[in-house]
Amino acid sequence: MPALLKLRVRAARLQEFSAQERLDDHTPAVRRQGPWRRSRGSRQALVLVLLIALAFATAVYMGVRNPYRSLAERDPEPLRSTVVPLAPRGAVPGAAPAALFEHSPAAHFRVGAEGVNLPAVHGTENFTDTQVLAALDAAKEYIIRSSLDPEVLTGGTVRPVRVLVDSYQLEQFDRSMDRPADDGRHAATGWLVRFDASRVALADPQVRVRGSLAVTETGSSRLEVTGDHTFVYALRPAAGQPEGDGQASLFTVRREVRFRFDRDDLRDHQIEVVQAYVQAGPMSCGGDTAGQLRPLLAGQDAGKGRPAGTDPYAPQRSTASLCGVMADEAQPSPPRGSP
Repeated sequence: MPALLKLRVRAARLQEFSAQERLDDHTPAVRRQGPWRRSRGSRQALVLVLLIALAFATAVYMGVRNPYRSLAERDPEPLRSTVVPLAPRGAVPGAAPAALFEHSPAAHFRVGAEGVNLPAVHGTENFTDTQVLAALDAAKEYIIRSSLDPEVLTGGTVRPVRVLVDSYQLEQFDRSMDRPADDGRHAATGWLVRFDASRVALADPQVRVRGSLAVTETGSSRLEVTGDHTFVYALRPAAGQPEGDGQASLFTVRREVRFRFDRDDLRDHQIEVVQAYVQAGPMSCGGDTAGQLRPLLAGQDAGKGRPAGTDPYAPQRSTASLCGVMADEAQPSPPRGSP
């Protein structure tokens, strides 16, 4: 019986030649049928199954990660920004940085990143504690990089800020940096704090900061974080500049910034900057603030034609739409013994 089975298997692997082929010299009556011929049908079926699986996987991937679909669902919004110069009532006081801070409303502010504090973290209806914390951490990091990094402040780089910006806003961000315009969309100073480094330098790297962060859920797939912070910088004339009387002076920037996050942003550690309202002074009301902030230094004044007073240290005070005057309580008192 085993011999008979072997004979049948061997016969199945043989295929008879045609009569013409058998007439040729040295042509055997049968030829061996290779494995590919035996299994061609099953191989074709396997390839078809693989192609169907690949097409299905591609459809699922594109449905989940298609950038065009994602942008349409997220209803992208460009940054809207307003920068309001604040003019001093008189000449800008000058002294050593420590003395200026001591006699200013910033005397009890914290230094640097210590002044950007997180609130108590609680989950929302559709976001966990971890996701809310991720949004607050990203907002804090953006505020620190865009308001406290010395290289960013002096115009040396924008990369620390740019890497946090959501990808769909990068075109607007890059245009704001390369070709700033006072059009409510493309002011570089809406995205970050940047001084005219050809005129001014940091007299003290320890920036004084006070403010708050608040988070709210604005939809089942969206969180918003609002930051309201006052930053006080000690500045001096840049090397080789005769401006001012050579002493340090204080410059105050109040930034109210609204950030937006969806789940992709939280996963990728990116941030949508949707609104920025900035008050900064002492500056001249007529200066161009789209690309850089142009502080008035110690001993300088803003001239005539100033609007009503504004206090950047007091959130409840209103501000003129185009320019304001720093209220007396917002400016440092002349230190004792100063002229």
